[in-house]
Amino acid sequence: MRTQVAIVGAGPAGLLLGRLLRLSGIDSIVLELHSREYIENRVRAGVLEHQTVDILEEAQVADRLKREALQHHGVVLRFNGHTHRIDLQALTGRGVTVYGQQEVVKDLVAARLASADPLLFEVSDVAIHGFESDSPEVRFHSEGEAQRLRCDFIAGCDGFHGICRPSAPAGAFTTFERVYPFAWLGILAEAPPSSEEIIYASHDRGFALLSMRSPTVSRLYLQCAPDEDLARWPDNRIWQELATRLASDEGFDLIAGPVLQKNVAPMRSFVTEPMQCGRLFLAGDAAHIVPPTGAKGMNLAVSDVYVLARALAHRYRTGRSDQLEAYSAICLRRIWKVQRFSWWMTSMLHKFDDHNPFDRRRQLAELDYFTSSRAAELTLAENYVGLPLELPAS
Repeated sequence: MRTQVAIVGAGPAGLLLGRLLRLSGIDSIVLELHSREYIENRVRAGVLEHQTVDILEEAQVADRLKREALQHHGVVLRFNGHTHRIDLQALTGRGVTVYGQQEVVKDLVAARLASADPLLFEVSDVAIHGFESDSPEVRFHSEGEAQRLRCDFIAGCDGFHGICRPSAPAGAFTTFERVYPFAWLGILAEAPPSSEEIIYASHDRGFALLSMRSPTVSRLYLQCAPDEDLARWPDNRIWQELATRLASDEGFDLIAGPVLQKNVAPMRSFVTEPMQCGRLFLAGDAAHIVPPTGAKGMNLAVSDVYVLARALAHRYRTGRSDQLEAYSAICLRRIWKVQRFSWWMTSMLHKFDDHNPFDRRRQLAELDYFTSSRAAELTLAENYVGLPLELPAS
């Protein structure tokens, strides 16, 4: 088998990269360990920055998004019983779009299948070779048959636990990591959202988040222990705890409903530098993880592959590799800014085990400041709707 770009992983990063390359006339093959049903039903992020939506429109996969997505012009902070709305639109001229990651994946899968570009599900024994030379290749099994895929470049879009990053020789990458002493217990519920906009709640019992996926489906989270046993959290207990942490002096009615999915997600910050080794390029969760507090994971993956797709198109059009060589530096500058914002949101809103009453008072004072100063609100709003995407000079 032969292609120009081999893409390992059919999450949003890999599928969007393949779509952008197709629109530039570049061939690719996407390899995925799991089934189509699995990747289309993984519940993940759902808040899209304005430029993520712009990129999906440019990729010609946003028709359903424009029909079904929820447009939010603000975000709500709740603490000490008080509610404060950050008016994103008034502060930045932008809002955010709520549209589940699994819906983006469905749209990208449909577009790829319609274009007849190869998308191989349930492959196994994937291994990458030769990426430090001019002749990289990917070996794998598909439908029981051993395959060898020769290519010009490999895009590692296979997530934090994928094989691409660990395949580089020792010392090729430097990793930076922070593991947080808590996790999120998340539920997907068949219930209309209890708020028109997302609510971030800081409570003495821990953080809570009210989000949504559609007018009839809500996504909610509770801060919990990293090793939390879901068996200890029957649905009634979850709804009671959410009602406690989301309560407001102004009055708030939490709408409950059947719980469709339930999971515990660990919290970490992680960055790999650089994001390139020879002709292997990492993108999305293969290169970085952010705590979900800032709603940036999928947005970072989209910006990565947008930069990479343009750099690959430049390489095939001109024969020059200068944009590919700049890929890591361009992406990492944005990634570290987003890491800073995600860490700050996490540290301001969550309860830490080593916090004493002083630390809690300091948190509340910080929240009070950020909801009483227009300059501070603007800082939060600019980061939340998305910092400008930097691109290499043509």
